[in-house]
Amino acid sequence: MKKLYPLLLLFFISNMLTAQVVINELDSDTQSIDDLEFIELKTDSPFQSLDGYVVVLFNGSSSGNNSSYFTFDLDSFTTNINGTLVIGSSNVSPVPGALISTNVIQNGADAVAIYQGDYFDFPEGTEATTTNLIDALVYGTGDSDDTDLMALLGISEQIDEDIHNNKEFESIQRNNDGTYFVDTPTPGQLNDGSGVILNGVAFSVPQNQYDEGDSFTIHFTIEETASTDLSINFTLSNGTFDSNDFTGNTSVSIPAGQTSADAQITLIDDADDEGDEVLLINMGNLPNEFVELNDHMEIRVVDNDFTVAAFGTPLNPTYAIVGSTQPNGYYSSLDGLADTSLRQALQSIIAEEGVVRAQTYADIIAILKEADQNPENSNEVWLVYSEQGMPKLDFQTTSDNTGTWNREHCYPRSRGGFYSIDADDIADGPDIYWNTNADSLRHGNSDAHALRAADAGINSSRGNKDYGEYSGPDGNLGSFKGDVARSVFYMAVRYNGLSVVSGNPDDSTVGALGDLDVLLEWHRNDPPDDYEMNRNNIVYTWQYNRNPFIDQPDLVEYIWGNHVGDVWEQLGVNESDLQEISLFPNPSAGKISVRGLPGKSVLEIYSLTGKRLLKSSVENNSVLNLSLPSGIYLAKISCDGNSTVKKLIVQ
Repeated sequence: MKKLYPLLLLFFISNMLTAQVVINELDSDTQSIDDLEFIELKTDSPFQSLDGYVVVLFNGSSSGNNSSYFTFDLDSFTTNINGTLVIGSSNVSPVPGALISTNVIQNGADAVAIYQGDYFDFPEGTEATTTNLIDALVYGTGDSDDTDLMALLGISEQIDEDIHNNKEFESIQRNNDGTYFVDTPTPGQLNDGSGVILNGVAFSVPQNQYDEGDSFTIHFTIEETASTDLSINFTLSNGTFDSNDFTGNTSVSIPAGQTSADAQITLIDDADDEGDEVLLINMGNLPNEFVELNDHMEIRVVDNDFTVAAFGTPLNPTYAIVGSTQPNGYYSSLDGLADTSLRQALQSIIAEEGVVRAQTYADIIAILKEADQNPENSNEVWLVYSEQGMPKLDFQTTSDNTGTWNREHCYPRSRGGFYSIDADDIADGPDIYWNTNADSLRHGNSDAHALRAADAGINSSRGNKDYGEYSGPDGNLGSFKGDVARSVFYMAVRYNGLSVVSGNPDDSTVGALGDLDVLLEWHRNDPPDDYEMNRNNIVYTWQYNRNPFIDQPDLVEYIWGNHVGDVWEQLGVNESDLQEISLFPNPSAGKISVRGLPGKSVLEIYSLTGKRLLKSSVENNSVLNLSLPSGIYLAKISCDGNSTVKKLIVQ
């Protein structure tokens, strides 16, 4: 008898590997943002292990080459009491047993396939094959048949999900005989209506946002009264939000014969500046006859301990509070150079191979949360163009851009020839980076000096327009104009193949962006402020290069402006030397003199909105008639490439 055990074991293993696993239902084309799409698998028997299987999605478009674009390994998953497993986002109801992000499953003509194998057998770009194929469905959403993809998978029919022109409320479903029909989606249920009817469990919360210190109720319900008590355990932890951030019981019991129960949660109001957080309500495992109708609910917890910076926003700029963190001698190689030689030397600094680092496009999210932090609220980013703060948590993650922010390329991608690669989707932090140089144009895609946090809708409306052709949304005050000008100037020097030109070149032209004359005006009328200097300092900690037109704004004039051809000289006047400069008298009745100048200097007077009102050469103790109305102004004194800003009151 002992000799039979290996034979029986071999029989059971063989039976497991050949047991039928089929694609029971597919909904690839749902609402406008495709957040309800799912794949349902079915096995011959309930509670069947899916170890050894993998689901692969194939792209049938001309650019997709009938190759894989997404793979989901089924190891550790089992089907439910009805022999089904749903793969989809947490927005699908009942909640899928296997979760993926929203908007993953492409519309047709494409394919879903089940293979014996694992994730590593199908790297992205693997051509469809019948080798180890268990089941496949080639589908369309009103598309012509993809005969090539069908042939690769041995399929004779492409199923049209949108055959009834009701794509948001239809799915492809499998009959028991292996044919297909299109009807209302039924995730988690057998298509013929048979099987165990599961009792749905749901929960709700009155609001989706609370402040620290608030209390709220989680209301749990079931569709049908239960014959015995139903215990429901749940968790709230998510990222930095943990058990130290709330009090309350994380389990409830719905008594037999009843349909609801409540849990009370109180958020702890601590003194820590943790930033806004998101708690995640997750139910634990339920008995087999129950199913979650919803789960993974996000509730925002607003931290009232946000910090306010010592400097102002671009709308209320301050100057000379934030100093440059440039290393000593960072720009010393520019001295005595002019024109092309000056530009080349500048590029050698900000694109130095072996020193300057390139990060991923995903890393930009973390960089912007720090570099574009709202000075008035550390829980927010400051939005370019719309000139206001928005919670850092509202970063756009789906195709719906309402009420979200995203990454704006000041030098548009299509105009610069930038593009992403697979590795750009990985946020791996400042210490993992690419080598880069002046010819690494692709890295312009994730150069933080030219990327800004922007309202997603406004970013979309800007498109790839030239500046001047685009000057921000209606009613803006222009606080961003000098900032974006200096970003564009930086890109034109940092990367070979990019330029900034006069006028508006055709928007299909790669490597040229306008309008130079507008950008020069924006730069002159909106000088670098503390917000921009702080941003420059933060980006430097990631990329190990700086935007020189923030540190040394006069360089713009020597490369594009009214000093082209002149020799750049930085004679060694330090910023500390300029701190001794004073305006006298201040407040002034209309005349001032400047004291403490280290040499011949330039005095510029700006309004608080950043408009330059006066520019004049000055020497120590020289007297200047202002002819300005009463008010508060900003006086910028520049000497030998360095500058300081003083507040001036005119009575």
